Amino acid sequence: MTVRRFAALVLFSMFAVFGATACTVQGQGTKTECAVSGCTITFDRGVNAKASVLGVDAELVAVDGNTVTLKVGGQQVSVPVGETKPADGLSVNVQSVTADKVIVKVTTGITTTG
Repeated sequence: MTVRRFAALVLFSMFAVFGATACTVQGQGTKTECAVSGCTITFDRGVNAKASVLGVDAELVAVDGNTVTLKVGGQQVSVPVGETKPADGLSVNVQSVTADKVIVKVTTGITTTG
């Protein structure tokens, strides 16, 4: 387990123990909302959008129809809307794709659908 991942898990655990409310962070081309259940990232399309969540960087690479390609940590992953795929030790779920935005949920633990 990397130091970054360990630090993220400790921080995540502290949220659970202390009942912290959700936090929201805005960056260039992104809005990130984190809670105990994970982080939801809203990427703006057409810009170089990147967010840092749970100890890794998540970057929108491409959208092809209903399939979103992301770079999570050092791993590139393609995820269809409504499905979950593992990437760099995290679970990545694409919740929606519109002409302007892509919404992705990133959680700890690995689960897959589809």
